[in-house]
Amino acid sequence: MPDGASPERAKMDLPRIERAVREILLAVGENPDRDGLLKTPDRVARMYAELFSGLHDDPERYLETTFDEDHHEMVVLRDIPFSSTCEHHLMPFEGRAHIAYIPGGRIVGLSKLARLVDVFARRPQVQERMTSQVADLLAERVHVKGCAVVIEASHTCMTCRGVMKPGAVMVTSAVRGEMRTCDITRNEAITLLYKR
Repeated sequence: MPDGASPERAKMDLPRIERAVREILLAVGENPDRDGLLKTPDRVARMYAELFSGLHDDPERYLETTFDEDHHEMVVLRDIPFSSTCEHHLMPFEGRAHIAYIPGGRIVGLSKLARLVDVFARRPQVQERMTSQVADLLAERVHVKGCAVVIEASHTCMTCRGVMKPGAVMVTSAVRGEMRTCDITRNEAITLLYKR
């Protein structure tokens, strides 16, 4: 691996991405050899290595360290910013994730929750799946009593192309355990997740 290369880049075929980008430029009628585009295939390849680094990162590793704590009330982390790439058009969507969970005897470091969101965001993705992935892993790996994940995002695939509706925000949620089965607990979570 060259100096300064990330493990994610080492796992991606950057020359192949460069060739594909060059072909796209030719296909749309551009000249990939002109001054402004000469380095574009290389830049795009390096960008994809960064944007899709979650494909080569195991999200479970961020939940390996938990802490024994006698806390059985709700823990909420709101407004986790993220950027992702819609797998349907390879265009960005970005927004904020909110996570609530009830510990089952162990707590998670707050930064690990943010890293969990990032790993799933840094893949070709759909928001619905990403929401479920975060909730499922938290429920299964940390054995929480219940959890809720809400994601709010703006999708450029609908704000600057197609229907062109800037300002539209998509909201998805996933609830597991007590957050799904107990109305009072779910309502408390939703209130805390949306409190401004």
